[in-house]
Amino acid sequence: MITLRKTAAALLTAAVLGAAGLPAIAADTLRVGWTTSDSAQDPYAIMAHNLQAELEILLPGKFDVQMFPNNQLGDEKQMLEGLQYGTLDIGIITNATIANLDPAFQLIDMPFLFSDEAQAHSVLDGEVGQEILNKLTGKNIIGLGFAEGGFRHMINNTRPVMTPNDVEGVKFRTMQNPVFIGMFSSLGGNPTPMAWSETFTAAQQGTIDGLEIPLPVIAANNYPEVVEYLSLTKHTYSALGIIASERMFGKLSEEEQAAFKAAVSTAIEKQRAQVAEGSAALVQQLTDAGMTVNEIEDPAAFREQVLPVYDEFKGAIGEELFDKALAAVQN
Repeated sequence: MITLRKTAAALLTAAVLGAAGLPAIAADTLRVGWTTSDSAQDPYAIMAHNLQAELEILLPGKFDVQMFPNNQLGDEKQMLEGLQYGTLDIGIITNATIANLDPAFQLIDMPFLFSDEAQAHSVLDGEVGQEILNKLTGKNIIGLGFAEGGFRHMINNTRPVMTPNDVEGVKFRTMQNPVFIGMFSSLGGNPTPMAWSETFTAAQQGTIDGLEIPLPVIAANNYPEVVEYLSLTKHTYSALGIIASERMFGKLSEEEQAAFKAAVSTAIEKQRAQVAEGSAALVQQLTDAGMTVNEIEDPAAFREQVLPVYDEFKGAIGEELFDKALAAVQN
C-alpha cells in the first residue's frame, strides 16, 4: 500500500510539473573546473560562463552547470585525472599541462612561435589544431577546442626584462612542462616548476623571483600586490584547452554532441573577443596598480637564443606536425 501511495504521489507530482510547464526530469549536472579566479577579467572564467550561456541556448534545460574555480577540484593535473575518471565533466586547462598527456601539445608552447593572436587562432582552429586535439583519443577525454589565454609575459621582483641577459639568474616559476623549463634555461634563468595554487604565496615570500602569465591572469589574481616588474615579452601564446570527459560526452546523443560542440565554438569565439578587448586597458590598470611596465627591446634576440628549444622538442612533437605549423605561421 505504501509503495502504491508513493507511486501515485510521484505520478501526481510529474503531472503537476508538466501542467505548470516545468521539466519533470532534472537537468544533468555539468561540472566545469579551472584553477584561476572566477573574475570578470579572468580568461578561464570568461570561457566557463560563455559556455554555460551557449549551452542554455542550444540545449535549453539540458544541463545544470556547476562552476568550480580556484583549484576547488585540485590543480590542473588532478583535474585532468578527474576528466579521465569522469568525476569532472569539463576542464578549462592550460595547454602546457595537457602536454603531459601527449607531447604534440608542446608545439603550441614553442617560444615566439606566433606573431599575434590572429595567427594563433588560424593555426589552432585549422588542421594543425585538430590534429593536436585528436591526440587525446584513447585517453578517456575529448578535446573540443582552444580558448584564449593571451600571450604570456614575464613578471618578477629582480629587474625589468629588456634583453635576454636580464633573465639570467632570475628564479621564475614555471609549469611542470619541459618546453617552459627549456626556454628559461636557454635564456639563463632558473626555472622552478610549481603548482599554480602555491605561486602567489611563493612570490609574496620571495621563494621565487617571478613567473610568467597572461595579462588578465596577472590582474585577476592580484599580482601587482606582490610583484614589481612587468615585461611585455610576449614569449608564448597561451592556449586554454577545452577538454570534456568522454564519460559525460558519450552519454549525449549525436544531435546533442553536435550542439555541444557548436556551443563550445561560439563560446570560444566570444571569449577571444572579450579577452582582446580588455588587453590594452589591462596594461594601464597594472601600471596604475604600481607595476613598472616595459616593452622588450629586440624580440629577435630572444628568438635566436631559444631556437635550441625547437631542435630539442621537434622529434617528440612530430616532425611532420611541427613543419606543418611552421609553414602555417610563415604564410
